[in-house]
Amino acid sequence: MEPSVNVIAELTADHREVDDLFEHFFDAAPGSVDRKFILVALTIELVRHAVAEEEHLYPAVREHVEEGVALADKEIADHHRVERLLKDLEGREATDHDFDRLVRELRTEVIAHVRDEEGNLFPQLDDAVHSYVLESLGQKVREAKKRAPTRPHPTAPSTPPLNRLLAPGIGLVDRVRDYVTGRGQ
Repeated sequence: MEPSVNVIAELTADHREVDDLFEHFFDAAPGSVDRKFILVALTIELVRHAVAEEEHLYPAVREHVEEGVALADKEIADHHRVERLLKDLEGREATDHDFDRLVRELRTEVIAHVRDEEGNLFPQLDDAVHSYVLESLGQKVREAKKRAPTRPHPTAPSTPPLNRLLAPGIGLVDRVRDYVTGRGQ
């Protein structure tokens, strides 16, 4: 059994993993196949993370945090911008003329989103709910990431109940596609 980690620690760890992937991306040679492989890993992590937040974190923010509805809506809008960039990058090669520019744009969006969550949303949630709730949300987020999609789906629903109903099926299809194609291996 996995140790109990609260949702803030779980998601912050994801943020550091994404930071590391961006560093590896920009350390790799421009136009190299390594950059494309790192982008695939980054895409998988960002999509799984976003789906888990949309399924569990943002509903809790809406319920427990003052002005939580507006805060959650803003974070979901950030996710949509990131997901559209990921979708645009999905069909490109590392040698494409605008590949690096789009990844820099993606990084800028992700950095702004992470700063907002860690500096604003997480402290408010931490103040608003009991540690037991944070731990419960941490477990739900970990489970959601296991069954979440691995590819960007910008038109998929991002709020309950539809996202909770559709994400596992989309995730299954994505994981089968990844297995068959070797993506993310």
